[in-house]
Amino acid sequence: MREDVESLDIRDVTANWVNAEVLARQIDERIKALADLSDTPLFFGRLDYLHSPGADRAEGAEGERPRPEDAYQTLHIGRRHVHDAEGDPMVIDWRAPVSQPFYRASKKDPMDVGLRRRFGYTGGDLTAYEDEHLSDPAEPSGAATTSRLLQQEIERPRVGPMRDIVATIQPEQDEIVRSGLSGTVCVQGGPGTGKTAVGLHRVAYLLYAHRERLARTGTLVIGPNRSFLHYIEQVLPALGELTVQQATVGDLVAHVAVRGADDAATAIVKGDARMAEVLRRALYSHVTMPTEPVMVVRGSRRWRVPAYELEDIVRELLDRGIRYGAAREALPQRIAHAVLVQMERAGEAPDDRVQDAVARNAAVKAAVKAVWPPVDPAKLLLRLLTDADFLAEHADGILTEEERGTLLWARPVRSVKSAKWSAADAVLVDEAADLVERTHSLGHVVLDEAQDLSPMQYRAVGRRCTTGSATVLGDLAQGTTPWATRTWEEALAHLGKSDGLIEELTAGFRVPTDVITYASRLLPHIAPGLAPVASVRENPGFFEIRPAAGDADVVTACEELLRNEGSVGLIAADARVPALAEVLTAAGLPYLAPGEETTAETRLTLVPASLAKGLEYDYVALDEPQAVVDGEPDERTGLRRLYVSLTRAVSGLIVTHATPLPDQLS
Repeated sequence: MREDVESLDIRDVTANWVNAEVLARQIDERIKALADLSDTPLFFGRLDYLHSPGADRAEGAEGERPRPEDAYQTLHIGRRHVHDAEGDPMVIDWRAPVSQPFYRASKKDPMDVGLRRRFGYTGGDLTAYEDEHLSDPAEPSGAATTSRLLQQEIERPRVGPMRDIVATIQPEQDEIVRSGLSGTVCVQGGPGTGKTAVGLHRVAYLLYAHRERLARTGTLVIGPNRSFLHYIEQVLPALGELTVQQATVGDLVAHVAVRGADDAATAIVKGDARMAEVLRRALYSHVTMPTEPVMVVRGSRRWRVPAYELEDIVRELLDRGIRYGAAREALPQRIAHAVLVQMERAGEAPDDRVQDAVARNAAVKAAVKAVWPPVDPAKLLLRLLTDADFLAEHADGILTEEERGTLLWARPVRSVKSAKWSAADAVLVDEAADLVERTHSLGHVVLDEAQDLSPMQYRAVGRRCTTGSATVLGDLAQGTTPWATRTWEEALAHLGKSDGLIEELTAGFRVPTDVITYASRLLPHIAPGLAPVASVRENPGFFEIRPAAGDADVVTACEELLRNEGSVGLIAADARVPALAEVLTAAGLPYLAPGEETTAETRLTLVPASLAKGLEYDYVALDEPQAVVDGEPDERTGLRRLYVSLTRAVSGLIVTHATPLPDQLS
């Protein structure tokens, strides 16, 4: 297939050089999408149908030509569509409708499938397969519930970036993955339930099912930090999707340079949804009612638009609720229209060119500037944060006096560039910018680790999908910010997607049974009422709690874990990381920072607890749980940070502590 594309000659099929460049780029992208990945097999499953599902259902996104009806009774399922030299399908894309029974069929509902075969691979080599005879009454039903290959996939060492789960998607995950594009889906999932993988595979599915639409409107994956995005960046390319953009919320709202930080109390107020109304009031306070008429001179004639008529125009624009910038652009045209009406009454026949000329008239431009002046969003916020009277006027009845006090900067700032903006300030500038000019909307947005976002951050994300849909992923128990999400209903409302569907994943595939059971002791204290994750792992995993006399015992734990195959993460309170870095260096143990890719030579990563969310390692050494709790501004946030840290391991966990463990773990 790749050679066919590479051999295309486009010299005689393009009308001009622009078309040639566009077509050449499309061919290059097609060649990249067809790259042969040595460790990625072309197929991972097979379906033997009892009756042919029909050529119409078997056709993939590439559009194969019809074949005889009985030719589709045996289908191979893979990451992408593959056809032979004649154009006949050899492998069916996992996203095609005919592939759905591979994930959904069961003994109770075989979906006309007689045999489902799963293939196992090691380094790209076919090494195993297992069969499920779904329509055979003689085969025990239990055979369909436990897949040895699934268990082996879970236990496989995690070295390098996150990999796709396309071969092992479970029925409850597949339902979410194949949800329609028009609706927003929110997935609540505990540690190891696969919610991130589900969100990424949902993007891949939507790009397959709605490729033309999303090619026009765009897709975006939003993660909590750069380390996390680096960890997941290879999943979609492995599925043949190369066009999806990735960003953090900070990237989206980068209108100002973030060089400062807020204390928790200030950040909570700045992240509150009420700030949107404060900004709206402050912005529209710049609009004033005209008190003088506008006199337009054209040739020997003068045309006068009285102040009361100008006021009617301004009030109409305000009542329409359109954005500040759009209304400001419409105002000179409305004034010009009023002049044209007078011209027509005087017997003239002006056209659109005359209206445009009047709108550009110096008198009209001066009136617009006086009545509806331009406003810079960053300067608007700067005035709110430095002018107590201006803030009090526009926050009256919205914020308390104490809340207004937390917002005001102690020292005056000379300019926008010299201000030490915080991350919360950047979000407020983005809100103000959207009030002035509409933010571009994408077709679909995936928001991961959403539980840590403030209401204003949700609004910033929601502006990027006002005409599209979203997939929201998170775990309320892992919210580690003072403004962490309390309910998903609230989150969806701030996102502008109140009608979104909330799904819950409770089957744990990553965290060992003993580890998740221990970590779940914290749930009553951090997320009462939330269902604990039920591990489906057959291997209970390695779990040990060790009293430590000093940092040397932490090094010993790392050395023990490194004797096993796979990656190792040393997770510690942020304040403890510099000291542990020195100890590891002195002991001759090389280590990486979060986001750096593990190699066969360097498999240990030193992870600050604040960056552990969303990451996973085969083995984890957790240093001083109480220090992790104490590193946060309040106990609940600290316990949530500890819950995240405890649940990063895939195969084993050693907890070392010189100080007593938190009482909640007793």
